[in-house]
Amino acid sequence: MSEDPGFIHCEKGVCAMLKRRQFMQGAAAATALTATPYLTAHALGPNRYELIAAPGAQRIGGADQVPTDLLLYNSQSPGPLLTGRKSEMLEVAFTNKLDMPTTIHWHGIRNLNEMDGVPDLTQAAVEPGESFTYRFPLKDAGTFWYHAHNMAWQQVARGLYGGLVVYDDDVAADAADDITLIADDWRLDADYAIDEASLGSLHDWSHAGRLGNWLTINGMSQPEISLPADGQVRLRLVNAANARPLYFALDAEGDGDFTVIAVDAAPCAPFRAKMLTLAPAQRIDVLIDAAKARGLNEVTSQQPVRAARFTKDTAASGTPHLPSVEPWYPRPDTTAAKVIDIHMQGGAMGNLATAEFEGEEKSLRELATDHGKVWAFNGIVGGYDHILADLALGDVAVLRIWNDSRWQHAMHLHGHHFWVQSREFGETPRWLLRDTYLMQPDEKAELIFIADNPGMWLCHCHMLEHHAAGMGGVIAIA
Repeated sequence: MSEDPGFIHCEKGVCAMLKRRQFMQGAAAATALTATPYLTAHALGPNRYELIAAPGAQRIGGADQVPTDLLLYNSQSPGPLLTGRKSEMLEVAFTNKLDMPTTIHWHGIRNLNEMDGVPDLTQAAVEPGESFTYRFPLKDAGTFWYHAHNMAWQQVARGLYGGLVVYDDDVAADAADDITLIADDWRLDADYAIDEASLGSLHDWSHAGRLGNWLTINGMSQPEISLPADGQVRLRLVNAANARPLYFALDAEGDGDFTVIAVDAAPCAPFRAKMLTLAPAQRIDVLIDAAKARGLNEVTSQQPVRAARFTKDTAASGTPHLPSVEPWYPRPDTTAAKVIDIHMQGGAMGNLATAEFEGEEKSLRELATDHGKVWAFNGIVGGYDHILADLALGDVAVLRIWNDSRWQHAMHLHGHHFWVQSREFGETPRWLLRDTYLMQPDEKAELIFIADNPGMWLCHCHMLEHHAAGMGGVIAIA
């Protein structure tokens, strides 16, 4: 990687958040963008949209930098913000103009199985030049997102993702005090091009995943986000990074706390937090004091990086809609629950010596060098034929997961939300309902859910390289 001060330094393929002061200065020198709002897609009709995936370019390095060649939905990354209303249907006419197959996964939606967007499991991949219409009910209000799910480690890294917000019936969809911010860390070279050499790097796949070196919010470096001059603002934060957990804090006068009101779209009893941990694919909805907030910082290291600047609209005052504090469903009684043990192993410096792959036991060396596989669930390299459990409709189930590795993993269950004693907001566990949970090395966690959605549902690590290298399986619900 380049030693250009505009970049976070990378060494031997592993990017660390280093030289953050230089990164911040370099980003500012790239000419701060006066951000336009993150706009909704042009609708074909009520709750009907068109999405086209195609190659394109975007100046994610800054207004004065050369465009970066990407893969885009409707010529932009993030793709357009899709919106809908709870209890209504959403229809998206999708066309693939890429030179490779792709699909769209609607992350966090408790979806119809055939609309979930997992190729070779819930649908056939959409081939180049072909189209597919996604149509599904919106059961829940909240913050969701959509992203490519074929070769996601490459397609998402190149820009194929966007936001999806589902509103309650009585909420304005274009309110100035309700703002969606999609964060990403890109791996760029010195010419602001995608670092092609790192795509598919076995080193990244066996370590933390493909970490980036350039931070954007809504596809821009250090954008200016307009807030009302006073009152409260609801920020909907989404982490679209391949593998990097992001840590956000407010730059504010006086009290810099967030008030958390929803996690992964699910409402929760409000609580205060000075820092937000946002793993890949996670979403957090927060309230902030508009008058005091000056910006949003990423604080992985001791030297914060400015993620976004806040400007003030003196003609506006914030009074955002607040979700119910009641979760979508109460934490179930687990007395008669079906327990599904998942032993996660593999990766660099791990204890996985051999694992089963395609019906044969192979050494980790052979798995890595011949097949690009370095992770396993219960001693089996994950795939869509790896059935973790067969459940009956209505079963209460517990995913009892042990992260027996040296790396963090963002565990995601498709089609459902689960209850978990989250340690993502401090050492004291907090019961939360969510669809993606960040597990620390050697952590043991229980993800509790009701199997109320029939189909074949993927359960995997959302560090996308980890999933590609074997960390996944299927839960079948009759």
